Amino acid sequence: MELAAKDQGGAVVVSVKGKVDTATAPEFGKYLSEQTDKAAKTLIVSMSGLDYISSAGLRVILAAAKKMKEKQLDFILAGLEGDVKNVFRIAGFLSLFKVADTEESALKQI
Repeated sequence: MELAAKDQGGAVVVSVKGKVDTATAPEFGKYLSEQTDKAAKTLIVSMSGLDYISSAGLRVILAAAKKMKEKQLDFILAGLEGDVKNVFRIAGFLSLFKVADTEESALKQI
């Protein structure tokens, strides 16, 4: 799993690549928590490079979104594709979050 974050247009954009499973979810969770602390307006999680996410990864996403909601800040998922998008759809997460096709379109929502 590869993680990166950047500030862009008032948003913190977190890119995740590879796999988020039970082995990598704790690291992903810690990283997202650190980024939610830094976010002043919006947190965008860009998943275009994500190949796989387990239920442990979904819990991490849910925790980050909850933390952002408590701070009354926006949380946007971007770049969901293929099997990863199907996991989010089956779990009912697509209706819980703001979702953008690309990182660029997510940035336009802020």
